[in-house]
Order: sequence, then structure tokens, then C-alpha cells
Amino acid sequence: MAVPYQPSLLRLLHAATGVLVVAAWLSGLVLLLTLDRRWGSLPVTLPGEWVDIHGTIGVALLPVAVLFLLYACTIGRRRLARATNLVPLLALMLALGSGKLMDEDWLRDGQLHNGVYSLHLSAWLLLAITVVLHLIGLLQRGGWPLVQSMAQPGWRPNDAPGAWWGQVRQAISRR
Repeated sequence: MAVPYQPSLLRLLHAATGVLVVAAWLSGLVLLLTLDRRWGSLPVTLPGEWVDIHGTIGVALLPVAVLFLLYACTIGRRRLARATNLVPLLALMLALGSGKLMDEDWLRDGQLHNGVYSLHLSAWLLLAITVVLHLIGLLQRGGWPLVQSMAQPGWRPNDAPGAWWGQVRQAISRR
């Protein structure tokens, strides 16, 4: 079976978002297990200011996620018809929005019952669940070849980075 082709801009934004989401999950897990501790704790003390590390990842993720959202709403809008594509994106926006509303001292001060923090934890859990469902849907629709198509490094001549702006303009003009 031939490996399908995914647009290079989609692959770039999807990969950057995915890497930063995983980094945010991992740093958030460290925070959960070192400062929150309601669901367990780490047996060792980790060096560094993990609140600041997690926040920095969130700051880096925000513009990438906004670009990914703009891509999804223009060029990729057909793909948003699938709940397994739309809901993870909405969960990501909820996680980022609630994260931006948080005060970095809440966790340091032990304020674990703040409504925004609870919303952020819920968004984090929803994002984890929906990403798993997104991967399951991907495997059901196209199997391993579809998964591989998201990791291909090359591009077709009409899909090179120089063509991205034209693709976006064309998608907007079709609306």
C-alpha cells in the first residue's frame, strides 16, 4: 500500500504542536507530582523551577497552536469535520487559555482548589484522552501508512515552504 501524502505545512505545525504538547504534559506531570501531590509524589527532588519551565513551554506552545488553529480553520477545515481532529484542538485551546489565566504562585503557595487550576487540570486530562482517540482514529482510517505520512521529511515541488502563503491565500479566497 502506498504511503499517502500530507501537506508539508500541516506536518510542520502538527509536529511542532505535538512536541510542545508532550513537553507540557511531562513538565505538568512533574508539577503534579512535586507541588500538587494529591495523586502521588516523586520519590526524588528534581532540580529547577518546574513552574517556570512549564510556563515557558506554554508560552512557546501558544503561537504554534494559534498558527495550527489558523491552518486548521483555513486549509485544513475539511479535516475538522472529524471529531477526532476537532476535539483535541479545542482541548488544546482550553488548556492554553486556562494556563494563561493561572498565577504561577498558586501551586507554590499550595492553592490547589482554585477554579482555574481545576479547569487547567481538566483540560490537560481531556487533551490526553482526545489525543489518544485521535491516534486511534488515525489508525482506523489509514492504518500505519497514514501515521507514516505525518513523519515524512520531504515535500512535493508545489508544496515547498515557498508555496505555503499561496496555499493559505487560496484557502481563504475559497471561503
